Amino acid sequence: MAVYTRLGAEEMARIIAAFDVGTLVSAKGIAEGVSNSNWLVETQCFDATRRFILTMYENRVEIGDLPFFLDLLDHLAARDCPVPRTIHDRDGASYRLYEGKALALIEFLPGVSVSEPTPGQARAVGAALAQVHLAGRDFAGQRENGMGCAAWAELLGSCGTDGLSAIDPQLAALVARELPLVSGRWPTDLPRSVIHADLFPDNVLMLDERVTGLIDFYFACVDITAYDVAVTHAAWCFSADGRTFMPELSAALLAGYDAVRPLSDAERAALPLLARGASLRFLATRAYDWANTPADALVTPKDPMAFARRLEFYSQDGHAGIFQPA
Repeated sequence: MAVYTRLGAEEMARIIAAFDVGTLVSAKGIAEGVSNSNWLVETQCFDATRRFILTMYENRVEIGDLPFFLDLLDHLAARDCPVPRTIHDRDGASYRLYEGKALALIEFLPGVSVSEPTPGQARAVGAALAQVHLAGRDFAGQRENGMGCAAWAELLGSCGTDGLSAIDPQLAALVARELPLVSGRWPTDLPRSVIHADLFPDNVLMLDERVTGLIDFYFACVDITAYDVAVTHAAWCFSADGRTFMPELSAALLAGYDAVRPLSDAERAALPLLARGASLRFLATRAYDWANTPADALVTPKDPMAFARRLEFYSQDGHAGIFQPA
C-alpha cells in the first residue's frame, strides 16, 4: 500500500494541467514504496501517449530538501546518467503544494527491478553508480547525511536493550560491540561526493543487463563516496535475509565500479569498516520501524536481522579481502 492520499479524477486532472504534459488519460496508484503516495500517470499530448510518475511526499522527506533531490535528478540526467528528469510546472517550479503536501512529476523510465541479480547486472549497477559519482562532482547543492553515525546511535538507543533483545536475543550485544567501534573509527579523510545512499535493487530499473533507471534519491546527500559503494555492496551481494554472501556479485559490482571510477587504495582499505557502517545504518532504521510500527499498520516492517547478519559477516577479519581486486 503506497497511496496514502486519495485524489479524485477531477483533482488529478487539475494537478496534471499545471504541467505542460498534455491531457490526463489515466492515473493508477503504485503499490511499491512505504513513505510516499505514487501514481503512474498517462497523458495524451498531440498523438503521443506519455508516462510519468507523480509522487506526493507523505513522510521522511522534508519539503526543504526537495530542491536538492529534484535539482540533482536534473543535473545527473543532463550528464547522461540513467536517472529520471523532473518535469517542471508551467511556472518553472520543480514541485507544487497540494493541501500542504509537496508533489512532483517525474519522468517515467522503462525497466524492472530484479530480485535475483546476475553478475552482469551487478557489474552494470556498479558502473552506473560510479557514473553518478563522477557526474555529481560539480553539483552545487549541499545536503548532510541525515542517516549518519549519530542517527544510528539515536535510533538504536531509542529501541533500548530490551527492544533489541525482543527482536533477537543476540542483537543488543552485537549493537553494543559494533556501534561504538564503527563510529569511533569512522574515516574523515576520504573523498566525498553526492551519493545515492539507498541503492537497493528496488531502486534500480533494468532491461536485461542494462541499467535504465536509478530512482528514489530521497536519501541522497554529500558524504564519503566509498560509503555509497559499501551501501550498494550490502544491498546487492547477499540473499535477502542476509544469510548468504554472493561472491560473484561482489566481484562483478566492484569491477563495474572500478571500470568507470577506480577506487583508491585508501578507499579499498576503508570498505570493510564502511560496509559495517552501512549494515548498522539499515539495521538501525529497520529495528526502529520494527519496534514502532503498530500491529494493525498497512506496512509490514522489514526484518532487522537481515542486516545484523551482514554486519556479522563484514566484521570478520577474514572477509576484508572481498574488497580487493581479483
